[in-house]
Amino acid sequence: MRQVKIAELKDNLSRYLRAVERGASVVVTDRDRPVARLVPVLVEEGIEVLPAARAFSALRDRRYPRTRSVIDSLSLLLEERGTR
Repeated sequence: MRQVKIAELKDNLSRYLRAVERGASVVVTDRDRPVARLVPVLVEEGIEVLPAARAFSALRDRRYPRTRSVIDSLSLLLEERGTR
Protein backbone atom coordinates (compact mmCIF):
# COMPACT_ATOMS: atom_id res chain seq x y z
CA MET A 1 0.00 0.00 0.00
CA ARG A 2 1.43 3.35 -1.09
CA GLN A 3 1.51 6.38 1.19
CA VAL A 4 1.25 9.89 -0.21
CA LYS A 5 1.19 13.33 1.37
CA ILE A 6 -1.75 15.61 0.59
CA ALA A 7 0.34 18.09 -1.42
CA GLU A 8 1.82 15.28 -3.53
CA LEU A 9 -1.66 13.84 -4.10
CA LYS A 10 -2.97 17.24 -5.22
CA ASP A 11 -0.07 17.72 -7.61
CA ASN A 12 -0.42 14.25 -9.18
CA LEU A 13 -4.06 13.33 -8.59
CA SER A 14 -4.63 11.83 -12.04
CA ARG A 15 -1.59 9.57 -11.71
CA TYR A 16 -2.72 8.24 -8.32
CA LEU A 17 -6.30 7.74 -9.50
CA ARG A 18 -5.08 5.72 -12.47
CA ALA A 19 -3.02 3.56 -10.10
CA VAL A 20 -6.08 3.01 -7.89
CA GLU A 21 -8.14 2.17 -10.97
CA ARG A 22 -5.56 -0.52 -11.78
CA GLY A 23 -5.99 -2.02 -8.30
CA ALA A 24 -3.54 -0.17 -6.04
CA SER A 25 -4.48 1.25 -2.65
CA VAL A 26 -3.18 4.64 -1.55
CA VAL A 27 -3.06 5.99 2.00
CA VAL A 28 -3.24 9.79 2.18
CA THR A 29 -1.25 11.32 5.03
CA ASP A 30 -1.21 14.71 6.70
CA ARG A 31 2.06 15.33 8.55
CA ASP A 32 2.77 11.58 8.47
CA ARG A 33 -0.65 10.80 10.03
CA PRO A 34 -3.02 8.68 7.87
CA VAL A 35 -6.23 10.58 7.10
CA ALA A 36 -7.78 8.72 4.14
CA ARG A 37 -7.45 5.66 1.95
CA LEU A 38 -8.11 5.51 -1.78
CA VAL A 39 -9.19 2.05 -2.88
CA PRO A 40 -10.67 0.71 -6.12
CA VAL A 41 -14.44 0.55 -6.44
CA LEU A 42 -15.67 -3.03 -6.43
CA VAL A 43 -18.20 -3.89 -9.12
CA GLU A 44 -20.25 -5.99 -6.69
CA GLU A 45 -21.00 -2.86 -4.64
CA GLY A 46 -23.59 -1.94 -7.25
CA ILE A 47 -21.60 0.84 -8.87
CA GLU A 48 -20.99 0.53 -12.56
CA VAL A 49 -18.03 2.47 -13.89
CA LEU A 50 -18.66 3.53 -17.47
CA PRO A 51 -15.88 4.60 -19.78
CA ALA A 52 -16.02 8.19 -21.02
CA ALA A 53 -17.80 8.76 -24.32
CA ARG A 54 -14.87 10.91 -25.43
CA ALA A 55 -11.64 12.20 -23.96
CA PHE A 56 -11.72 15.40 -21.93
CA SER A 57 -8.95 16.74 -24.13
CA ALA A 58 -11.50 16.90 -26.96
CA LEU A 59 -13.43 19.51 -24.95
CA ARG A 60 -10.57 21.33 -23.24
CA ASP A 61 -9.96 24.01 -25.87
CA ARG A 62 -13.54 24.36 -27.04
CA ARG A 63 -14.87 27.92 -26.90
CA TYR A 64 -18.58 28.50 -26.43
CA PRO A 65 -20.34 31.54 -27.89
CA ARG A 66 -21.25 34.38 -25.56
CA THR A 67 -24.87 34.71 -24.54
CA ARG A 68 -26.89 37.27 -26.44
CA SER A 69 -28.80 38.57 -23.42
CA VAL A 70 -27.72 41.71 -21.63
CA ILE A 71 -27.46 41.03 -17.91
CA ASP A 72 -26.47 43.52 -15.27
CA SER A 73 -24.77 41.34 -12.66
CA LEU A 74 -24.73 44.11 -10.05
CA SER A 75 -28.53 44.51 -10.29
CA LEU A 76 -28.99 40.75 -9.92
CA LEU A 77 -26.72 40.67 -6.88
CA LEU A 78 -28.49 43.57 -5.18
CA GLU A 79 -31.88 42.00 -5.96
CA GLU A 80 -30.80 38.70 -4.42
CA ARG A 81 -29.42 40.39 -1.31
CA GLY A 82 -32.64 42.32 -0.76
CA THR A 83 -32.47 44.33 2.42
CA ARG A 84 -29.51 42.53 3.93
